[in-house]
Amino acid sequence: MRGTIVAWTLTAVLAVSACTSESVRETPGGTATRSAPTTGSNTASATAPTSASAATSSGTTRARASTTEPADPAFIQSLIDTDFDGRDLRLGREGGSTSAYRQFYATFRGDGLLISGRINVPRGTGPFPAVVLAHGYVPIEEYTNGATMLRERDYLARQGYVTLHIDYRNHAQSDDDPDNGAALRLGYAVDAINAGLALQQFEAVDPDRIGIIGRSMGGGVVYNALVARPGLFKAGVAYSPVSSDTVDNFNRWVRRDDDREGDARAVLRRLGTPERAPETWARTSPRTYFDRITDPILIHHGTEDEDCPIRWSAETVAALKKAGKKVTYHVYPGERHTFTSQWPLSIRRTGSFLDANLR
Repeated sequence: MRGTIVAWTLTAVLAVSACTSESVRETPGGTATRSAPTTGSNTASATAPTSASAATSSGTTRARASTTEPADPAFIQSLIDTDFDGRDLRLGREGGSTSAYRQFYATFRGDGLLISGRINVPRGTGPFPAVVLAHGYVPIEEYTNGATMLRERDYLARQGYVTLHIDYRNHAQSDDDPDNGAALRLGYAVDAINAGLALQQFEAVDPDRIGIIGRSMGGGVVYNALVARPGLFKAGVAYSPVSSDTVDNFNRWVRRDDDREGDARAVLRRLGTPERAPETWARTSPRTYFDRITDPILIHHGTEDEDCPIRWSAETVAALKKAGKKVTYHVYPGERHTFTSQWPLSIRRTGSFLDANLR
């Protein structure tokens, strides 16, 4: 993935990433491995059909460009073509353990990087089902190892799930990837997929019972991961997710953000504007490739979300249903972006959904 980014020249007319940041901040050993399974490789539907069209959020269609063309680092096709190689999950220092689970600092390798995280392992006899946790936006300079999604990690570990909360590249103790911004952070999905592959090789985990949960920006990571590596995650959950149409996210958080001005300029130089090059931009959105998804999805969204408009999830659900995918959608009246009063209901629903698909 990173090598593909470096190889592109500034004069290429290509396309942009699907996932963005959001404006609010989330708040709050040893080694055991098995050989990597040979099933679930990136062979099913390896490329998107070239004759299909992509639905936009407005209900119009955009022609899908031929996948025989070189893929820009920010194209979803570039993600699909990535040689995912997650491995070498290692447990470090223990801290925050409870009577129900043990918690460790963790690292794994993939895409030429070392990625840090936090892992909770239930006490008792495994192998256990597992969940990769993809966090929402936190300024990189403020983020610390395992700083977010504490509620999900605690609840699910007490229910008998191994939970691996990943820090993403450029975060905490993870290695740096200077090209990730130019791909509009598509590398975060690479990290999530490689985390799932690393869990498949971990002796405490049943390799056939792994899911993924993402919050906000991490919800976009969920969409990208399910599209890029169908069958790896047997269930996906998105809380207050960003849009599955990259144009929405780019316009809201990247295009006019002074801190990301360089990324925006680079992307627009390569691709043109979304208004002038809609077909190109369609190739950056997971929604364009929803036909690849094979696994059920659960989406939670509050009606008063101040950061990710609930219409984004409504449009995503409509696109998933149109593609014939299995999606469950829960709307929470009055709930805002971070989920407070209705959190207990939402996590019980999440637990039931995971149990139905991973047990």
